[in-house]
Amino acid sequence: MIKKIKDFLKLREPVPRALDVACGTGQSTLALKEVASQVVGTDTSRGMLARAPREAGVRYVEAPAEDLSFADDSFRLVTVALALHWFERSRFLTEARRVLDPGGWLVVYDNVFLGEMKENPKHEWWYREDYLARYLVPRNKEPLTEDECRKHGLRLVEKERYTNEVSFSIEELTGYLMTQSNVVGAIESGAESLESVHTWLVSSLTPMFRGPRGTFRFGGVIEYLQAVVV
Repeated sequence: MIKKIKDFLKLREPVPRALDVACGTGQSTLALKEVASQVVGTDTSRGMLARAPREAGVRYVEAPAEDLSFADDSFRLVTVALALHWFERSRFLTEARRVLDPGGWLVVYDNVFLGEMKENPKHEWWYREDYLARYLVPRNKEPLTEDECRKHGLRLVEKERYTNEVSFSIEELTGYLMTQSNVVGAIESGAESLESVHTWLVSSLTPMFRGPRGTFRFGGVIEYLQAVVV
């Protein structure tokens, strides 16, 4: 994702400061070091921030997306990875525009598991009809619109669609699915236990694999929004 962002924005040298909103355990934050001299990651989860790796040029701040604790015009680049659907969107867009330099960029991107297995088309049916039916959390996945962005002083410049492939073993795919927020929610609510989820996933996935590993399709959209210069 960072390479795509770097290429689209034609960044020949790092921007001075970048902000990664809803950074979780910091994976997306560390990736920004490739395109920014100083990087800040924010999240509302103190526990996840505590697990984020510490490196020179990177720091973390506990703050909600809708109330960013930074001065106006603080960043040249703001990113959101796999999190916009959790935000109160209007308030976040207002905050993002406030902390951005005029002409700076807000980049929103996803990398979504599509449920498609190259070696076995039946996996997609299982993912849609069994997995998502069992673990489904309603989210605001309405795409950003030009009018919505304009109201917040942002210009929607481009939507870039892409796909990529990832190889998983049965245990790796099980572990990945167990990190998804819908599964985590079921466990935290007490509806299921870690053990029961793991057992169900392994027993369901094992017949899908025709070898030790499978190839799975991911994809998403990268949305490039630029702060309007007044």
